[in-house]
Amino acid sequence: MTYTLFAIGFLLVIKGAKFLVDGASSIARILKVSDLVIGLTVVAFGTSFPELSVNIFASIKGNTDIAIGNILGSNIFNILLILGVSAIIYPLKVSKGTVWKEIPLTLLAAGLLGILANDKFIDGSSVSALTRIDGLIFLAFFVIFLYYIFGIAKPPEISDANQPAQKHGIAKSIFLVVLGLFCLMIGARWAVDGAVKLALALGVSESLIGLTIVATGTSLPELATSAVAAYKKNTDIAVGNIVGSNIFNIFLILGVSSIIRPLPFPAKSNVDIGVTIISSLLLFLCMFTGKKRFLDRWEGLVFVFLYFSYVTFLIILR
Repeated sequence: MTYTLFAIGFLLVIKGAKFLVDGASSIARILKVSDLVIGLTVVAFGTSFPELSVNIFASIKGNTDIAIGNILGSNIFNILLILGVSAIIYPLKVSKGTVWKEIPLTLLAAGLLGILANDKFIDGSSVSALTRIDGLIFLAFFVIFLYYIFGIAKPPEISDANQPAQKHGIAKSIFLVVLGLFCLMIGARWAVDGAVKLALALGVSESLIGLTIVATGTSLPELATSAVAAYKKNTDIAVGNIVGSNIFNIFLILGVSSIIRPLPFPAKSNVDIGVTIISSLLLFLCMFTGKKRFLDRWEGLVFVFLYFSYVTFLIILR
């Protein structure tokens, strides 16, 4: 029964995110909020809501390995698999601003996580953890990031995949938002409970389950959004969705999670931070190989290969 609820929980998380995005987008249009605001808030936050929901429940229940593993696993999945698959579908052209500002911000976020999480190595503390103060630092960077986005961004293209099929009435829009939040809360609780039971049954660590199964499940909205955007040749959305989501994951979601409950940080997770940093750096370097500011199909194939190599490494060594 637990495993059934685990699967249903993931489905509820994905559907909840869709209901929330549709309802909130519709309300924004009724209130005549600009496409810029819709794109940078509703769509970007909507695809990150599964990670946020799962992490909040994991932190409340004390499953901190799942909370950390979910974010690191999601960020690695986002870059190597989702961008890899999207580039295979259609080569991704990346804007100059994304190359020189937003991708480096993903590197900053991962690097800052590596510094704040390693108290043992940095200041000789007896235990390494993401404390509430660290969480406040992450949230401060997130506020700065939002200020930067609203200050310089041009109105984004919003693909059909990210917009509600139609503008609903205000009552239906509010209902969709409430239904989405309800599905996210129930689904996240079942997903976390199922992940813990699955880890115990398989005799593996919660961090491994968080890095693989939970991270994959919570990243499905990003996968769907970027794959559809690439198919429709909306490459700015395919790339921006992933880069923005990775920044949100660390600055916002880990920030909120560590404020709810300090997150003990195991030394072995430094490997995953390293893979996160290398993935972001590789994405940056690919902007200067082959066709400039493009992620080509062959590079997408390399990304997908690297992701499955990483998962194989996790399964064998953890």
